[in-house]
Amino acid sequence: MNAKIGWQQDLLRFVTGQCVGDGGRYRYAAGCTTPTLYSSTYAAMARHLLGDLDALPQGERAEWVAYLQTHQDDDGLFRDPAIFDQGWFKGDPLDCGRPHLTCHVIAALACLGAVAKKPLSRLDPWREPGTLVRWLEARDWGERVAWTGNEIMNVGVLLQYARDFHNDTSAGKAVAILLDWLANHRVNPATGVWGDVDIADPIWRSHAVQAAYHWWPLFFYDGVRPPHVERAIDTVLATQNPLGGFGWGVHNPADPFMSSACEDIDSIDPLCRMVQLTDYRRADIEAALAKAADWVLTNRMPDGGFVFVRNRPFEYGHRELRGEANRGAMFPTWFRLLSLALIGKALPEHGLGQVPWRFLQCPGMQFWGTRR
Repeated sequence: MNAKIGWQQDLLRFVTGQCVGDGGRYRYAAGCTTPTLYSSTYAAMARHLLGDLDALPQGERAEWVAYLQTHQDDDGLFRDPAIFDQGWFKGDPLDCGRPHLTCHVIAALACLGAVAKKPLSRLDPWREPGTLVRWLEARDWGERVAWTGNEIMNVGVLLQYARDFHNDTSAGKAVAILLDWLANHRVNPATGVWGDVDIADPIWRSHAVQAAYHWWPLFFYDGVRPPHVERAIDTVLATQNPLGGFGWGVHNPADPFMSSACEDIDSIDPLCRMVQLTDYRRADIEAALAKAADWVLTNRMPDGGFVFVRNRPFEYGHRELRGEANRGAMFPTWFRLLSLALIGKALPEHGLGQVPWRFLQCPGMQFWGTRR
């Protein structure tokens, strides 16, 4: 590696430094003691993005895959006994419970060249068209639209995975119904986003874009053009703040422009993908992404990792998923690296465009282009 990408070497040292045992067991941050399944997936996805898994010995790869596979329940979803039934995860909520974890595990398995062993029978309620539509209509499209974003994405990604990796035709039919419903319901033609919120308010605009971010990839992965792309571009561009990130106080009300890893990628990802579909406001998008790249890199810490929000600790629902203030943690390290990789694909002439990023052919967030 040359000096221009020394930060990538530092990042990889940070990630591999969180390995606390054989078989792909990683902790979340230096202050944590217990390996967690989430942290193992972040390690696999971050290392894959940078091509660092290519030389992984076959024995280590097999052990890592086995570690992930042993956490699959009989209904096909994955569970981490170290953290589940506590904090955010108590009660297995659809937005941040086992379905959310499973979306990460299937991507990590794809990074390692493996497929989830058991069928996703937990998806059965959403395979029936009428049930699926009634479920969509019953979601909260108002103040909790961002939570609805996670719920629908988790179901949609797992249906796409069952279709493409388990040859599940009923899941494929459900995906088609889901995308058609999203394209024709609850989306505002004037804004290109979903939900009954006032996007003239920057906070609610941020909520709406964060919700839409979770559905746009379902369209992009399947090669289906999302509805009202030009208006969506207008809305997403309006979320950029003066520092170059995309926060307006949803995750950091005390210092709103110090945006979170989520706020940033929720606008970066759609801009990177939509600029591939249209020339509409291309110069504005490219300028916004270049500014965003500089901002994202300011969230890199001396230990080589990235933070969720600068100058603040962040705990992802459990003490073993806690990153201290201005110290790297696994979730934001992977998520901010993915932001930079997406910018690199969208701006091939940018310095980030010279990095040989590695993407997956797997539904979720870490793909580029459409499924083959």
